[in-house]
Amino acid sequence: VQFVESGGGLVQPGGSLRLSCAASGFTFSSYAMSWYRQAPGRERELVATITGAGGSTYYAASVKGRFTISRDNDKNTLYLQMNSLKPEDTAVYHCNHGAYYGNGVYVPLNSGGQGTQVTVSS
Repeated sequence: VQFVESGGGLVQPGGSLRLSCAASGFTFSSYAMSWYRQAPGRERELVATITGAGGSTYYAASVKGRFTISRDNDKNTLYLQMNSLKPEDTAVYHCNHGAYYGNGVYVPLNSGGQGTQVTVSS
């Protein structure tokens, strides 16, 4: 199982970024996928989850209305569109696969890839 995250970078507050996660080594469409983030000195935070077919999503309260998770099962790729970025969104963003039980309950099967750094600063 492998995940390769990309798309991070330095952006000004209010800006946008689109993250991608290329997955391999498992049947992509059979699993829920999630984006996590970890900032220095803070606990790892579940940002967003999407079910295998893409019919259901979950967002942390801190990003709801600003971030959109999506997936392309033909390309085995997960995305995170991030708009109206804030300095507190600064973190390393990781993706992984797992099981989603609804109401924000997601059980990851692994720790994900190396991640991609997102820095929001003026």
